[in-house]
Amino acid sequence: MNTSPKQLKRERRHRRVRAKVVGTAKRPRLSIFRSNMRIVAQIIDDTRGVTLASVSSAEEKGKTPRERAEAAAATLAKRAAEKKVKQVVFDRGGFLYAGTIKAFADAARAAGLEF
Repeated sequence: MNTSPKQLKRERRHRRVRAKVVGTAKRPRLSIFRSNMRIVAQIIDDTRGVTLASVSSAEEKGKTPRERAEAAAATLAKRAAEKKVKQVVFDRGGFLYAGTIKAFADAARAAGLEF
């Protein structure tokens, strides 16, 4: 299976970001993956290698991908609050901070996550 140059560039950017962004018990990492159909986000404690909370925009209701991303961010913030997680480190996963990624981040901040 050949990977496209576009995907290789994203993976290279993601490795660059991951070299600097590390989630701890106090500030876990909010990792985002965006496909053509949905956004998947996880809150990860890298020191233990444990996923504390996760959400997919496929679970959410909404007409546009942006609305589903915003609803998913609110759900993730609620699940994080149940685990007593307030502060996170944002990992954009090599994707540009624009469009649905930015909408997700803004909605997560509005729902109570700090980053």
